[in-house]
Amino acid sequence: MSKLTLYGFDPSPPVRAVKLTLAALQLPYDFVVVNLLNKEQMSETYVKKNPQHTIPMLEDGDACIWDSHAIICYLVSKYGKDDSLYPKDLLQRAVIDQRLHFESGVVFANALRAITKMVLFMGVKEVPKERIDAFIEVYNFMEAFLKDHDYVAGDHLTIADFSLISTISSSVAYVEIDSSKWKKLSAWIKRMEELPYYSENSIGAQQYIAKVKSIQFTVAA
Repeated sequence: MSKLTLYGFDPSPPVRAVKLTLAALQLPYDFVVVNLLNKEQMSETYVKKNPQHTIPMLEDGDACIWDSHAIICYLVSKYGKDDSLYPKDLLQRAVIDQRLHFESGVVFANALRAITKMVLFMGVKEVPKERIDAFIEVYNFMEAFLKDHDYVAGDHLTIADFSLISTISSSVAYVEIDSSKWKKLSAWIKRMEELPYYSENSIGAQQYIAKVKSIQFTVAA
């Protein structure tokens, strides 16, 4: 196996999704910190490797891959001892792919990244109520996905769970999850927290939440 190097920043949800996948696969790797708050992703050396200047980025020998979904699919396909985390069955895989697209397009892009950009990077002190409502919509969708299953894409753990727990565990910085209202979602979170390698997510999530909580912002009526 060639040497794996992951570039990222622990508070970043997509980075944590990759770290969970690496831990589940028990893959050794080097971790290089790229601090977004200091704009280290814009360095000439980094941009030369990743023109989109995003994190996470994975180096596997001479190969360079970015985008968390591309990375985790690559890792489990190449290094997984079996296909349980990303089944080869086309229907099962389609459900997982849908959840990954849901995470990237709805949870991360429309909800989490949108408000994070305002609060942490643009210094906005009053965020629109619609930004908060976006999280409530996400939680409702998650409750529906988990209605008849223990995990987001079926009855067993997959990379879709890694991707979604990274963003959902960060979303509570803005909207707490009421266990009486979102029972299935709350149970799933507890199930994920029981993973022996869950600290790969929880440490960065706590850092992210602490940073958001330190910012004084309000929600427009």
